[in-house]
Amino acid sequence: MDAKVISKAKLPSRYVTVGPARAPHRSYLYAMGLSAAEIAQPLVGVASCWNEAAPCNISLMRQAQVVKKGVAAANGTPREFCTITVTDGIAMGHQGMKSSLVSREVIADSVELTMRGHCYDALVGLAGCDKSLPGMMMAMVRLNVPSIFIYGGSILPGSYRGRQITVQDVFEAVGQHSVGTIGDAELLEIEQAACPSAGSCGAQFTANTMATVAEAIGLALPYSCGAPAPYEMRDRFNFASGEKIMELIAKNIRPRDIVTLKALENAATVVSATGGSTNAALHLPAIAHEAGIKFDLFDVAKIFEKTPYIADLKPGGKYVAKDMFEAGGIPLLMKTLLDHGYLHGDCLTVTGRTLAENMEHVAWNEHQDVVRPANRPITQTGGVVGLKGNLAPEGAIVKVAGMAELKFSGPARCFDSEEECFEAVTHRNYREGEVLVIRYEGPRGGPGMREMLSTTAALYGQGMGGKVALITDGRFSGATRGFCIGHVGPEAAVGGPIGLILDGDVISIDAVNGTIEVALTDAELAARAKTWKARTTDYQSGAIWKYAQTVGSARDGAVTHPGGAKETHCYADI
Repeated sequence: MDAKVISKAKLPSRYVTVGPARAPHRSYLYAMGLSAAEIAQPLVGVASCWNEAAPCNISLMRQAQVVKKGVAAANGTPREFCTITVTDGIAMGHQGMKSSLVSREVIADSVELTMRGHCYDALVGLAGCDKSLPGMMMAMVRLNVPSIFIYGGSILPGSYRGRQITVQDVFEAVGQHSVGTIGDAELLEIEQAACPSAGSCGAQFTANTMATVAEAIGLALPYSCGAPAPYEMRDRFNFASGEKIMELIAKNIRPRDIVTLKALENAATVVSATGGSTNAALHLPAIAHEAGIKFDLFDVAKIFEKTPYIADLKPGGKYVAKDMFEAGGIPLLMKTLLDHGYLHGDCLTVTGRTLAENMEHVAWNEHQDVVRPANRPITQTGGVVGLKGNLAPEGAIVKVAGMAELKFSGPARCFDSEEECFEAVTHRNYREGEVLVIRYEGPRGGPGMREMLSTTAALYGQGMGGKVALITDGRFSGATRGFCIGHVGPEAAVGGPIGLILDGDVISIDAVNGTIEVALTDAELAARAKTWKARTTDYQSGAIWKYAQTVGSARDGAVTHPGGAKETHCYADI
């Protein structure tokens, strides 16, 4: 692609590179070694979430250098910048997790501000951690300049005594250790073996779920989100993405041409088909919000209801992301879903072709059992289910992939923070058959809507995964398994029913019919609501306080601004 034929008459970078009045602006670009020819080319932001916080981010800077080579080869001028991430695996189980969901908004905001401030014409975004993937995609849709998403790739599985393990096994080993099933030496052996390379958590946890979404929604090149981080072949995808962004500029193909209602439905389909993270039911509405499309938890749940579960992936299944890539990658999954009528094939993608056109030459691999044909699924219903009832009028979500029992009923045991519940679990201060309720952990009440993997994994490690249920107005990690219901709304902090229940109230969960009920009449709930008082949190200043002032409900994606529907101008058209 010859970028010299791309006129800057309508590109944002004209404000910093064109005309005598922009001489001061150009002087800064010359100071960084750019030539006059490079300044005259389109400026492409290459944003990564590189840092030394976790293995999911550590390879992103190296990969970004290859993207820049691709941009330059196609006669564009790359400008690299970084944004933050909060890594859930390290933030898990303590107050640090309250930063996690907040970081999604900070990532999107910081990419927006950098792009706006420097008038870049397009965006290639690289991300690895759970919240950085949706945050980067949200920024792309918000800015609506030509954009391509790149996943940094998954980690390789660890090897422990002849079997594959992931970080999920380490969290569950903590539960085993707490009941004396394993000792200190074995716990140390597991923790040292679980994460052997760079890359995001290896199973179909939140990062790999949202990476699958990126290909299905059309913002990433086919196959690019499946290759593990250590594979040098990732450079081919990185270079190709850098080249392709110049073509998107020339053709003026933008994220909102790609992220349509049909594309969002495709994204929800692959989440359910892979038994993916329930967090996708939070992130897909947030991405839709940036485009001004209404697509809430209930819309996501409708797709889940009719989607077969076909990918045998951990945490509910057998395999990890590396295995699916080597079996045929995300396109193999999408091909069978498309062939059997579960995907919209007419959606545009960053290749410049439709999803169906991308799939034309994808051949089914009969010599693998990671992905089943969509007409011969693992289970007929999807791996994730939406719930609604008098305990959750605004909905809730549960992952059922790998679960044998889909109904549960028992008395409530209420906790007003994750720490209280984890303490009870650690000391076995609960009974089989109970429904453990963790509340005041929602987007506003937490603040930050913490994930609960430490608690759920400890339960599973104690052998109680199917013997108790757990519900929360917070979230669950993509690594969670067992009868765990999250995103219960309205949250306790705004007077939702989850904040009104008492120990001993009987809660019934039915993941077959999609219901979650507490055995109380409307009158009883109304009477309790009259005596309910709002709680304050320890966060009365700073970024987390600021987040709590603006964040909305989980049903709509826990978003913090009015979204695309309220725009009066779009950055791409300035």
